[in-house]
Amino acid sequence: MRTRTLLTLVGTVAALSLPAVAPASAADTAVLTTGSAGGAAVAVGDTLTAPLASGTNATLYSSATGTSGVSCSSSTFSATVTDNPSAPGTATESVSGQTFDSSSCTSNVLGVTGVSSITVDNLPYTTTVASDGTLTVSPASGSTIQTTVKLKTLLGSITCVYQAAALTGTADNADNSINFTNQQFTKVSGSSLCFSSGYFTAKYAPVTDNGASVYVN
Repeated sequence: MRTRTLLTLVGTVAALSLPAVAPASAADTAVLTTGSAGGAAVAVGDTLTAPLASGTNATLYSSATGTSGVSCSSSTFSATVTDNPSAPGTATESVSGQTFDSSSCTSNVLGVTGVSSITVDNLPYTTTVASDGTLTVSPASGSTIQTTVKLKTLLGSITCVYQAAALTGTADNADNSINFTNQQFTKVSGSSLCFSSGYFTAKYAPVTDNGASVYVN
């Protein structure tokens, strides 16, 4: 009788212990974390920010292989996290700002003497970040991703408007960066000095949440 009671007690303890152990061993890791891969989850509502990676430029060139167009050495973005599920999964963000410092921008387009401004229109955009690092930027329903570039020319100021249906990029934990390479925009308005297509390339790093580096899991 005593042996049965002891065995029953051991079985009960084991049964009670297993549910507690299982979640701990399979503890949820969020898609976006701070401090390290598998670190503390980024809270929904937090704002992520990043400048251009040191020593790099954001460029909008007239072709995917050329070097004619606009180049800026100072740009930043900010995005608010709207969903950060367990990994593997897909986190979502709302891009509320992307700025380019026109004083850091130059153009080597024939007839263009300078860059007055570069403005990202139709914000906010929705960004998804998958566990494999794939990043997609999409406009609101019925809208487009749009950038307005104002250039100084020998004949005065011109305005070039470019649009894209969506942008794709990658996130890299090695340097907490997001990268866009040759993302194609199409000119929808502007003078003949505005190139017909714009290919956007930029690397933003480090992506931070209140100063802490952000990782993708």
